[in-house]
Amino acid sequence: MKEKFYLALALLSFSFSSYSQLYGGIEIGSKGVKMTVLEVENLKKNYYDVKEFWTENVGIATGISIDGTLFKEDIDRAVAVVLTNYNKMLSEYKIEDKNIFIVASSGVGLATNTAELTDKIKALTKKNTEVISSSIEARLLLKGCIPPKNYLNSVIVDIGGGNSKGGYAKEINGSGVFFPISSDIGTVTLTELINKKCKQKTVFEFNEQMFEYLPTLRETFKKMYTNRPESQQKNNVYISGGAAWAFYTLLTGQKAEENFTPVTYDDILSLKAIAENNYQRFSIDAENNVEKKKVLNTYQQKNLIAAFNLLETCLEVIPDMKSKKIYFAKQGQIAWLVSYVFDNARGVKQIY
Repeated sequence: MKEKFYLALALLSFSFSSYSQLYGGIEIGSKGVKMTVLEVENLKKNYYDVKEFWTENVGIATGISIDGTLFKEDIDRAVAVVLTNYNKMLSEYKIEDKNIFIVASSGVGLATNTAELTDKIKALTKKNTEVISSSIEARLLLKGCIPPKNYLNSVIVDIGGGNSKGGYAKEINGSGVFFPISSDIGTVTLTELINKKCKQKTVFEFNEQMFEYLPTLRETFKKMYTNRPESQQKNNVYISGGAAWAFYTLLTGQKAEENFTPVTYDDILSLKAIAENNYQRFSIDAENNVEKKKVLNTYQQKNLIAAFNLLETCLEVIPDMKSKKIYFAKQGQIAWLVSYVFDNARGVKQIY
């Protein structure tokens, strides 16, 4: 069933013509490639349908934590997936070439050789691939992941494969100004970092090394917030990204029905304990649950341990966390990409 969403643009207002048109977005993320097909039905009112959304699990960020680069074989696999789906959007969905946008996430952008990726895509598709900075990505996330009424009293934290990013809005002289926060640690990069510390490569050893690393992880997130002190004062914390999706899906066994669903810090602690000590429970549950199976097909046990430790720690270090409300942002996986497509579709010059 197609779902109708309202694109949150309370901080910025734009004028659109009102006719239906298709747009395509391809995002190369640290953990995979995401494709989104949007049908914009009323541009004046900012209504759109997510006509299709699918992913292909092609990890590309593994080499970043090892030597700071994208491995050639990972680049080749990602480019092949991009080309296949680019052609699919042209032929099957009949999307005009000018309406297809290809981007690489900020986690991928941490690599020193992203030009190898973008050059190969350009050679095959004739299209430029923009590598998004964490601040741009976080700003687009805020526009798509936080309801307008909560903009000024919320912070969003997105745990991706290659990094963590987010931010908040503040009203200055009658205008909304976005303040980004970010840290160069994500699910994939943390998994590889801990793996490098392990000699036997067992899950037991991985857990031990993760525990030893937690003080460093806490300091990393403390620095992320204290660089923008007001980020710690917001009453609402919205979580998104692959780690949040994995958490919510394994917790409930279903897709979120609401765009913003309340969750608790204790739920995250419970899921982390299962990932570390009773992973078989996830495997058994997934045998009869399609949504949980999708998570386990995307993340192996060590990835989940890393993801849930990141989620726990990024919340734990926020002062007075127990008094705050936590929401899982359902559209986190596509929100920033949707915002990016909208901004570029209307030809708005980005200034960040």
